[in-house]
Amino acid sequence: KSTVVTNNHTTPLTTGHHHGDETENGRLMLADGGVTEKGDPKVNSGGGSGGVSNGYPTSTAPSPKEGAGGVPAGALRTLVVQQTSLDQPRETWSKKMDFLLSVIGYAVDLGNVWRFPYICYQNGGGAFLLPYMLMAVFGGVPLFYMELALGQFHRSGCISIWKHICPIFKGIGFAICIIALYIAFYYNTIMAWALYYLLASFRPTLPWTTCSNPWNTVNCLRYLSTDSNVTWTNTSTSPAEEFYTRQVLQVHLSPGLHQLGSVSWQLALCLLFIFTIVYFSIWKGVKTSGKVVWVTATFPYLVLLVLLVRGATLPGAWRGVVFYLKPDWGKLLSTTVWIDAAAQIFFSLGPGFGVLLAFASYNPFHNNCYKDALLTSSVNCLTSFLSGFVIFTVLGYMAEMRKIGVETVAKDAGPSLLFIIYAEAIANMPAATFFAIIFFLMIIMLGLDSTFAGLEGVITAMLDEFPQLLSRRREWFVLGLVCVCYLGALSTLTYGGAFVVKLFEEYATGPAVITVVFLEVIAVSWFYGTSRFCADVHMMLGFSPGLFWRVCWVAICPIFLLFIIVSFLAFPPEVKLFDYVYPPWTTVLGYCIGVSSFICVPAYMVYHLLTAKGTFKQRLLKGITPVPSGPHSDIIITHAV
Repeated sequence: KSTVVTNNHTTPLTTGHHHGDETENGRLMLADGGVTEKGDPKVNSGGGSGGVSNGYPTSTAPSPKEGAGGVPAGALRTLVVQQTSLDQPRETWSKKMDFLLSVIGYAVDLGNVWRFPYICYQNGGGAFLLPYMLMAVFGGVPLFYMELALGQFHRSGCISIWKHICPIFKGIGFAICIIALYIAFYYNTIMAWALYYLLASFRPTLPWTTCSNPWNTVNCLRYLSTDSNVTWTNTSTSPAEEFYTRQVLQVHLSPGLHQLGSVSWQLALCLLFIFTIVYFSIWKGVKTSGKVVWVTATFPYLVLLVLLVRGATLPGAWRGVVFYLKPDWGKLLSTTVWIDAAAQIFFSLGPGFGVLLAFASYNPFHNNCYKDALLTSSVNCLTSFLSGFVIFTVLGYMAEMRKIGVETVAKDAGPSLLFIIYAEAIANMPAATFFAIIFFLMIIMLGLDSTFAGLEGVITAMLDEFPQLLSRRREWFVLGLVCVCYLGALSTLTYGGAFVVKLFEEYATGPAVITVVFLEVIAVSWFYGTSRFCADVHMMLGFSPGLFWRVCWVAICPIFLLFIIVSFLAFPPEVKLFDYVYPPWTTVLGYCIGVSSFICVPAYMVYHLLTAKGTFKQRLLKGITPVPSGPHSDIIITHAV
């Protein structure tokens, strides 16, 4: 109980209940004498001018002629409500920096290091930066900002948030969770490969520098600029390539996706170790993962700077940089360049995976998420650009050593760029063991914080959706989730596992998540309403998003996403790995995996319309009418004078 003296009259108060968040420590002043019961028809609960916040009513009851205790009519009377939550209060970040590092760690991942440099040189070098920046400004950053603001305002994960936005779209949340599982199935395997390399690096001679190992073939050729008597032919393979394909992946033991072969026990143990780290980093919530990202998000930057300085001092480094940045303006007339730019910025920033919603939901209500969105997305884009220099100085050095063009060295995209080309370049540097260790540690760290984030998105969504069942059993739920991810990843640890990784990467996540985000933007901008969303942002930050952001959310972002979806369907990727061309049936399989997550959206819409009460029109209206939420919802004044 607490009391407050108003006009020399003492008013006893009983604490009320509200939706667990940081305002439980605050007090709410109502400068009006009347008190309304919950459900009073006089209350304006729409979150408009009559509400203190979205869904919290101030009283509109007329003042009586003579107030309680003889207070004259018209005198200012104050009701102070001290709120306490009956639920467990929502966890928050220990420090603002924990949140920023977690978001940066999530956004900056392996794709920044191998995908951006490759796509940049493939699509016109320096000229590619123009479509990339345009797509970032008009597509990526507005989506990033929108997700942070939604998560922070509604304080919910990606499933339960929909009842506050547009209930009929709740299937989006379930689809996001399934997509996150698919990513966990293949993404961590790449870290398992990196861990294998890391363990192999603790030797005086790195195993991928010589051709005298049991896994090497007759085509193996150690070719350096010092070996003048050796000639490189089209059939030659480098020791680094054979180590990666024949020793780590053992891809030569699998004919293709139709016959994957058995599980590699070395990789299975590496992946078990990776998932053990993941479990103990996220089992307690953002309080623990927020501490771990201080290492996993900052260490890669340290390594990138060391490698950049080392790369810049290598002979031939300038050739790589020129090749990376030399603009080919003619490429800008090609639609594929714009498609690649849109896809790269989208997957790099990562809206739509439920992660930004989850992370922002643990922020204080009045945190400036606008500044956060601009800061973290800028850091992400600059990291991609910096990684290009790190990769291409080394590719220039390789080209110089082999006396061939940079384009011949850089023909591989994806993991091969790191595990074959870069690994080989490191092996030929002085202090090779040291550089190999820090490089593969960096790859593991880049992957780890993205995995923490992806799984935290699922965990937050499920805990918010089923609080009675799961909130007290978080550790057990996380353990179960990690076990499911490990079992799901076993197919990627087989001899043909690299083919499975590529299949998941191309089909399971890309198109599905873009379609999901497209629907999310439509639901927020058109059904929930941009004006209502901007009013929410105004309540949190004290200012409304400007005209630029509104136009982006209503029109530009949906067009941007529709453009990527249509282009993917019009030009399906030709999937090829090493010498294996994926047969037509794998395309069908890929689309089935992609649709399996997306099917949740229409399925939930049908379920919602069937289970709701009333006529069809009433059901539909109920499906698109948000349940009010906000920082002061569900306050019950049980006793007040």
